[in-house]
Amino acid sequence: MSTDTQLCPRIHIATDHAGLDLSADLVRRLAAKGYEVVDHGPKTYDPQDDYPAFCIRAAQAVITDRQSGRHALGIVLGGSGNGEQIAANKVKGIRAALVWNHSTAVLAREHNDANVVALGARQHSAQETFDLVEAFLQTPFSNDERHARRIGQIALFENAGSVME
Repeated sequence: MSTDTQLCPRIHIATDHAGLDLSADLVRRLAAKGYEVVDHGPKTYDPQDDYPAFCIRAAQAVITDRQSGRHALGIVLGGSGNGEQIAANKVKGIRAALVWNHSTAVLAREHNDANVVALGARQHSAQETFDLVEAFLQTPFSNDERHARRIGQIALFENAGSVME
């Protein structure tokens, strides 16, 4: 699968200590494919690090880029990816999806227009992780009316605190 860097020229990435080596590997591989990768940390291994700040900064950068008209997506990594996904999803406008196989990576983009992918570094090999990330990055949103409608309902709640029946 070849990477279309026009689809997503900037990638924001963050991790915790469990995903540090995997994050560095992804940064190298994605840069080699022509992506502009912004690493939001951490830069050094600390088993006591607090991942929420790193993941929230990466998610905020995705939103900032998108608001300025630049297409961007994010990647957050942790031991399981769960906490990192939760942290990223606290940023208004982020739809972070935990993926664990090719299908969930594709559907996260195709149906949910996810703008951040979360993965567990202790769950996948480096190659498997890269393949999942590439599937996520390569898949466009379907623009199907039913999916757009559902995303709109989520955004309505996020912005106004109300749910459409």
